[in-house]
Amino acid sequence: MRGLTHISDPNLLIGSASSDDAAVYRINDETALVQTLDFFTPIVDDPYLFGQIAAANSLSDVYAMGGQPITAMNIVAMPTDDVSLDVINQILKGGADKVAEAQCSLAGGHTVQNPEPLYGLSVTGTLNPNQVISNAGAQAGDILLLTKALGTGIISTAIKRGICAEDLEKKASLQMASLNIPGAALASRGLTRAGTDVTGFGLLGHLSHLCRESKVSAHLNSSAIPSIAPEVIDFIKKGCVPGGSRENLRLAMEFTSFAAGVEEEIHTLLADAQTSGGLLLAVKPQDLEQAKDILLTHGAAMATEIGLLAPPEEHAVIVT
Repeated sequence: MRGLTHISDPNLLIGSASSDDAAVYRINDETALVQTLDFFTPIVDDPYLFGQIAAANSLSDVYAMGGQPITAMNIVAMPTDDVSLDVINQILKGGADKVAEAQCSLAGGHTVQNPEPLYGLSVTGTLNPNQVISNAGAQAGDILLLTKALGTGIISTAIKRGICAEDLEKKASLQMASLNIPGAALASRGLTRAGTDVTGFGLLGHLSHLCRESKVSAHLNSSAIPSIAPEVIDFIKKGCVPGGSRENLRLAMEFTSFAAGVEEEIHTLLADAQTSGGLLLAVKPQDLEQAKDILLTHGAAMATEIGLLAPPEEHAVIVT
Protein backbone atom coordinates (compact mmCIF):
# COMPACT_ATOMS: atom_id res chain seq x y z
CA MET A 1 0.00 0.00 0.00
CA ARG A 2 3.04 2.30 0.10
CA GLY A 3 2.94 5.21 -2.31
CA LEU A 4 -0.80 4.99 -2.95
CA THR A 5 -2.95 8.09 -2.86
CA HIS A 6 -5.23 8.34 0.18
CA ILE A 7 -7.74 11.00 1.15
CA SER A 8 -8.36 11.93 4.76
CA ASP A 9 -11.90 11.02 5.79
CA PRO A 10 -12.90 11.12 9.48
CA ASN A 11 -15.73 8.66 8.77
CA LEU A 12 -13.26 5.95 7.75
CA LEU A 13 -12.91 4.55 11.26
CA ILE A 14 -10.71 1.58 10.28
CA GLY A 15 -8.72 1.30 7.06
CA SER A 16 -5.62 -0.57 5.96
CA ALA A 17 -3.16 0.91 8.44
CA SER A 18 -3.99 -1.25 11.46
CA SER A 19 -4.01 -4.74 9.86
CA ASP A 20 -7.61 -5.23 10.94
CA ASP A 21 -9.88 -7.78 9.27
CA ALA A 22 -12.12 -5.33 7.39
CA ALA A 23 -12.69 -1.65 6.76
CA VAL A 24 -15.27 0.24 8.84
CA TYR A 25 -16.96 3.38 7.49
CA ARG A 26 -19.33 5.45 9.64
CA ILE A 27 -22.65 6.42 8.03
CA ASN A 28 -24.13 8.07 11.13
CA ASP A 29 -23.95 7.80 14.92
CA GLU A 30 -25.82 4.47 14.94
CA THR A 31 -24.62 2.76 11.75
CA ALA A 32 -21.30 1.93 10.12
CA LEU A 33 -20.51 -0.23 7.12
CA VAL A 34 -18.03 -3.11 7.32
CA GLN A 35 -16.41 -4.03 3.99
CA THR A 36 -14.12 -6.90 3.06
CA LEU A 37 -13.28 -9.37 0.31
CA ASP A 38 -11.42 -12.66 0.12
CA PHE A 39 -10.93 -15.51 -2.34
CA PHE A 40 -8.60 -18.46 -2.87
CA THR A 41 -7.97 -21.64 -4.84
CA PRO A 42 -9.70 -24.96 -3.94
CA ILE A 43 -8.43 -26.68 -0.80
CA VAL A 44 -10.85 -29.64 -0.98
CA ASP A 45 -11.96 -31.77 -3.93
CA ASP A 46 -15.72 -31.41 -3.36
CA PRO A 47 -16.80 -28.25 -5.27
CA TYR A 48 -19.88 -27.62 -3.12
CA LEU A 49 -17.82 -27.85 0.08
CA PHE A 50 -15.14 -25.61 -1.42
CA GLY A 51 -17.82 -22.99 -2.10
CA GLN A 52 -19.03 -23.23 1.49
CA ILE A 53 -15.54 -22.89 2.95
CA ALA A 54 -14.61 -19.95 0.72
CA ALA A 55 -17.84 -18.14 1.59
CA ALA A 56 -17.47 -18.78 5.34
CA ASN A 57 -13.90 -17.48 5.15
CA SER A 58 -15.05 -14.26 3.45
CA LEU A 59 -17.96 -13.68 5.83
CA SER A 60 -15.68 -14.24 8.82
CA ASP A 61 -13.97 -10.86 8.49
CA VAL A 62 -17.28 -9.05 9.05
CA TYR A 63 -18.05 -11.18 12.11
CA ALA A 64 -14.52 -10.60 13.43
CA MET A 65 -15.21 -6.84 13.45
CA GLY A 66 -18.46 -7.40 15.35
CA GLY A 67 -20.68 -6.84 12.30
CA GLN A 68 -23.65 -8.55 10.69
CA PRO A 69 -23.23 -9.33 6.96
CA ILE A 70 -26.01 -7.85 4.82
CA THR A 71 -24.89 -8.28 1.19
CA ALA A 72 -22.34 -10.43 -0.63
CA MET A 73 -21.02 -10.47 -4.20
CA ASN A 74 -19.43 -13.51 -5.85
CA ILE A 75 -15.82 -13.29 -7.02
CA VAL A 76 -15.32 -16.05 -9.62
CA ALA A 77 -12.24 -16.75 -11.76
CA MET A 78 -12.33 -20.06 -13.63
CA PRO A 79 -10.52 -21.97 -16.40
CA THR A 80 -13.75 -22.93 -18.18
CA ASP A 81 -11.91 -25.22 -20.59
CA ASP A 82 -10.87 -27.40 -17.65
CA VAL A 83 -13.67 -26.89 -15.12
CA SER A 84 -17.19 -27.76 -16.23
CA LEU A 85 -20.16 -25.48 -15.77
CA ASP A 86 -21.71 -28.10 -13.48
CA VAL A 87 -18.69 -27.94 -11.16
CA ILE A 88 -18.75 -24.13 -11.21
CA ASN A 89 -22.46 -24.26 -10.38
CA GLN A 90 -21.76 -26.50 -7.37
CA ILE A 91 -19.09 -24.07 -6.10
CA LEU A 92 -21.53 -21.18 -6.40
CA LYS A 93 -24.31 -23.21 -4.79
CA GLY A 94 -22.08 -23.96 -1.80
CA GLY A 95 -21.30 -20.28 -1.45
CA ALA A 96 -24.94 -19.23 -1.84
CA ASP A 97 -26.12 -21.69 0.80
CA LYS A 98 -23.53 -20.41 3.27
CA VAL A 99 -24.49 -16.79 2.54
CA ALA A 100 -28.14 -17.71 3.16
CA GLU A 101 -27.16 -19.38 6.46
CA ALA A 102 -25.61 -16.04 7.44
CA GLN A 103 -28.96 -14.35 6.66
CA CYS A 104 -27.12 -12.26 4.11
CA SER A 105 -28.33 -11.31 0.61
CA LEU A 106 -26.33 -12.60 -2.37
CA ALA A 107 -26.54 -9.60 -4.69
CA GLY A 108 -24.53 -10.70 -7.76
CA GLY A 109 -20.86 -10.77 -8.58
CA HIS A 110 -18.30 -10.91 -11.38
CA THR A 111 -16.63 -13.69 -13.37
CA VAL A 112 -13.42 -13.82 -15.40
CA GLN A 113 -11.35 -16.46 -17.16
CA ASN A 114 -8.31 -17.56 -15.17
CA PRO A 115 -5.68 -20.33 -15.51
CA GLU A 116 -6.68 -21.76 -12.09
CA PRO A 117 -9.99 -21.65 -10.20
CA LEU A 118 -10.54 -18.92 -7.63
CA TYR A 119 -13.67 -18.25 -5.62
CA GLY A 120 -14.69 -15.98 -2.76
CA LEU A 121 -16.92 -13.07 -1.81
CA SER A 122 -16.96 -9.35 -1.39
CA VAL A 123 -19.05 -8.76 1.74
CA THR A 124 -20.69 -5.69 3.23
CA GLY A 125 -21.99 -5.68 6.80
CA THR A 126 -23.31 -3.23 9.35
CA LEU A 127 -22.58 -2.50 12.99
CA ASN A 128 -22.85 0.24 15.57
CA PRO A 129 -19.70 2.39 15.26
CA ASN A 130 -19.39 2.34 19.05
CA GLN A 131 -19.26 -1.48 19.13
CA VAL A 132 -16.44 -2.21 16.68
CA ILE A 133 -14.11 -5.11 17.52
CA SER A 134 -10.69 -3.95 16.36
CA ASN A 135 -7.08 -4.89 17.02
CA ALA A 136 -6.50 -1.81 19.13
CA GLY A 137 -8.63 -2.09 22.26
CA ALA A 138 -6.98 -4.87 24.28
CA GLN A 139 -5.43 -4.17 27.68
CA ALA A 140 -2.99 -5.91 30.01
CA GLY A 141 -4.85 -8.44 32.13
CA ASP A 142 -7.30 -9.42 29.39
CA ILE A 143 -7.72 -13.16 28.78
CA LEU A 144 -7.38 -14.59 25.27
CA LEU A 145 -10.14 -16.87 23.96
CA LEU A 146 -10.00 -18.99 20.79
CA THR A 147 -13.13 -20.42 19.10
CA LYS A 148 -11.69 -22.94 16.62
CA ALA A 149 -8.85 -25.45 16.83
CA LEU A 150 -5.67 -25.02 14.77
CA GLY A 151 -4.25 -27.16 12.00
CA THR A 152 -6.26 -26.62 8.80
CA GLY A 153 -3.19 -25.67 6.76
CA ILE A 154 -1.33 -28.79 7.90
CA ILE A 155 -4.34 -31.04 7.25
CA SER A 156 -4.93 -29.51 3.79
CA THR A 157 -1.34 -30.37 2.88
CA ALA A 158 -1.77 -33.91 4.20
CA ILE A 159 -4.94 -34.26 2.08
CA LYS A 160 -3.01 -33.22 -1.03
CA ARG A 161 -0.37 -35.86 -0.22
CA GLY A 162 -3.05 -38.54 0.23
CA ILE A 163 -2.16 -39.39 3.83
CA CYS A 164 -5.14 -37.83 5.65
CA ALA A 165 -7.95 -40.15 6.77
CA GLU A 166 -11.38 -39.40 5.34
CA ASP A 167 -12.96 -38.77 8.74
CA LEU A 168 -10.30 -36.21 9.67
CA GLU A 169 -10.66 -34.50 6.29
CA LYS A 170 -14.39 -34.24 6.92
CA LYS A 171 -13.86 -32.90 10.44
CA ALA A 172 -11.48 -30.19 9.24
CA SER A 173 -13.73 -29.27 6.31
CA LEU A 174 -16.80 -28.88 8.54
CA GLN A 175 -14.82 -26.64 10.89
CA MET A 176 -13.65 -24.46 8.00
CA ALA A 177 -17.22 -24.19 6.69
CA SER A 178 -18.67 -23.09 10.04
CA LEU A 179 -19.56 -19.41 10.47
CA ASN A 180 -18.08 -17.11 13.12
CA ILE A 181 -21.52 -15.70 13.96
CA PRO A 182 -20.80 -15.18 17.71
CA GLY A 183 -18.61 -12.15 16.93
CA ALA A 184 -21.63 -9.93 16.38
CA ALA A 185 -23.33 -11.15 19.56
CA LEU A 186 -20.25 -10.37 21.67
CA ALA A 187 -19.85 -6.92 20.15
CA SER A 188 -23.48 -5.94 20.75
CA ARG A 189 -23.04 -6.75 24.46
CA GLY A 190 -19.64 -5.09 24.80
CA LEU A 191 -18.03 -8.31 26.01
CA THR A 192 -14.74 -8.12 24.14
CA ARG A 193 -12.21 -5.31 24.05
CA ALA A 194 -10.38 -6.43 20.93
CA GLY A 195 -10.22 -9.34 18.54
CA THR A 196 -9.50 -10.75 15.12
CA ASP A 197 -9.97 -14.00 13.23
CA VAL A 198 -7.10 -16.44 12.73
CA THR A 199 -6.48 -16.93 9.02
CA GLY A 200 -3.49 -16.69 6.68
CA PHE A 201 -0.93 -15.26 9.11
CA GLY A 202 -1.57 -18.02 11.67
CA LEU A 203 -2.26 -17.54 15.37
CA LEU A 204 1.12 -15.93 16.06
CA GLY A 205 0.86 -13.48 13.18
CA HIS A 206 -2.65 -12.28 13.91
CA LEU A 207 -1.94 -12.08 17.64
CA SER A 208 1.14 -9.97 16.95
CA HIS A 209 -1.03 -7.46 15.06
CA LEU A 210 -3.33 -7.21 18.08
CA CYS A 211 -0.36 -6.78 20.42
CA ARG A 212 1.17 -4.08 18.24
CA GLU A 213 -2.02 -2.04 17.86
CA SER A 214 -3.03 -2.45 21.53
CA LYS A 215 0.51 -1.89 22.87
CA VAL A 216 0.54 -5.09 24.93
CA SER A 217 2.34 -8.44 24.94
CA ALA A 218 0.76 -11.89 24.98
CA HIS A 219 1.62 -14.92 27.11
CA LEU A 220 0.37 -18.13 25.48
CA ASN A 221 0.00 -21.45 27.27
CA SER A 222 1.02 -23.93 24.56
CA SER A 223 -0.61 -26.87 26.33
CA ALA A 224 -4.00 -25.10 26.27
CA ILE A 225 -4.01 -24.34 22.53
CA PRO A 226 -6.23 -26.86 20.72
CA SER A 227 -5.37 -28.68 17.50
CA ILE A 228 -8.04 -30.30 15.36
CA ALA A 229 -6.66 -33.79 16.05
CA PRO A 230 -3.51 -35.48 17.40
CA GLU A 231 -2.62 -36.47 13.83
CA VAL A 232 -1.74 -32.84 13.09
CA ILE A 233 1.54 -33.15 15.01
CA ASP A 234 2.34 -36.39 13.14
CA PHE A 235 1.70 -34.62 9.82
CA ILE A 236 4.12 -31.85 10.82
CA LYS A 237 6.78 -34.45 11.64
CA LYS A 238 6.24 -35.92 8.15
CA GLY A 239 6.82 -32.50 6.55
CA CYS A 240 3.20 -31.67 5.69
CA VAL A 241 3.70 -27.96 6.23
CA PRO A 242 2.50 -25.49 3.58
CA GLY A 243 4.86 -22.80 2.37
CA GLY A 244 2.74 -20.05 3.90
CA SER A 245 3.00 -21.62 7.35
CA ARG A 246 6.78 -21.95 7.04
CA GLU A 247 7.04 -18.28 6.10
CA ASN A 248 4.73 -17.34 8.99
CA LEU A 249 7.03 -19.14 11.42
CA ARG A 250 10.12 -17.49 9.96
CA LEU A 251 8.56 -14.07 10.50
CA ALA A 252 7.19 -15.01 13.92
CA MET A 253 10.68 -15.80 15.24
CA GLU A 254 11.34 -12.04 15.16
CA PHE A 255 8.61 -11.24 17.72
CA THR A 256 8.04 -14.56 19.55
CA SER A 257 9.89 -16.13 22.49
CA PHE A 258 9.42 -19.89 22.90
CA ALA A 259 10.23 -21.55 26.23
CA ALA A 260 12.82 -24.32 25.97
CA GLY A 261 10.27 -27.06 26.63
CA VAL A 262 7.95 -26.10 23.76
CA GLU A 263 8.42 -28.64 20.95
CA GLU A 264 9.26 -27.42 17.46
CA GLU A 265 6.07 -28.99 16.11
CA ILE A 266 4.11 -26.65 18.38
CA HIS A 267 6.06 -23.70 16.93
CA THR A 268 4.79 -24.75 13.51
CA LEU A 269 1.21 -25.34 14.67
CA LEU A 270 0.99 -21.84 16.15
CA ALA A 271 2.22 -20.37 12.86
CA ASP A 272 0.03 -22.57 10.64
CA ALA A 273 -1.88 -20.57 8.03
CA GLN A 274 -5.57 -21.18 8.72
CA THR A 275 -8.49 -21.14 6.34
CA SER A 276 -11.69 -19.76 7.88
CA GLY A 277 -10.15 -20.01 11.34
CA GLY A 278 -11.70 -19.09 14.65
CA LEU A 279 -12.10 -15.83 16.50
CA LEU A 280 -9.26 -14.69 18.77
CA LEU A 281 -10.72 -12.42 21.44
CA ALA A 282 -9.41 -10.33 24.34
CA VAL A 283 -11.88 -10.39 27.24
CA LYS A 284 -11.82 -8.73 30.66
CA PRO A 285 -11.56 -11.31 33.48
CA GLN A 286 -14.88 -10.18 34.98
CA ASP A 287 -16.62 -10.74 31.63
CA LEU A 288 -15.01 -14.11 30.92
CA GLU A 289 -17.80 -16.50 31.91
CA GLN A 290 -20.50 -14.40 30.25
CA ALA A 291 -18.42 -14.15 27.06
CA LYS A 292 -17.91 -17.92 27.01
CA ASP A 293 -21.66 -18.48 27.44
CA ILE A 294 -22.48 -16.11 24.57
CA LEU A 295 -19.92 -17.75 22.29
CA LEU A 296 -21.17 -21.29 22.92
CA THR A 297 -24.85 -20.29 22.82
CA HIS A 298 -24.35 -18.70 19.41
CA GLY A 299 -22.63 -21.72 17.89
CA ALA A 300 -18.91 -21.40 18.59
CA ALA A 301 -17.16 -24.76 18.49
CA MET A 302 -15.26 -23.85 21.66
CA ALA A 303 -14.34 -20.92 23.89
CA THR A 304 -10.88 -21.96 25.02
CA GLU A 305 -8.62 -19.86 27.24
CA ILE A 306 -5.18 -19.89 25.61
CA GLY A 307 -3.34 -17.12 27.45
CA LEU A 308 -3.45 -13.59 28.73
CA LEU A 309 -2.19 -10.13 27.87
CA ALA A 310 0.46 -8.21 29.77
CA PRO A 311 2.28 -4.88 29.52
CA PRO A 312 4.61 -4.68 26.50
CA GLU A 313 7.81 -6.70 26.72
CA GLU A 314 10.82 -7.35 24.51
CA HIS A 315 8.88 -9.99 22.57
CA ALA A 316 5.27 -9.37 21.57
CA VAL A 317 4.37 -13.04 22.11
CA ILE A 318 5.81 -15.33 24.81
CA VAL A 319 4.96 -19.03 24.49
CA THR A 320 5.37 -21.15 27.63
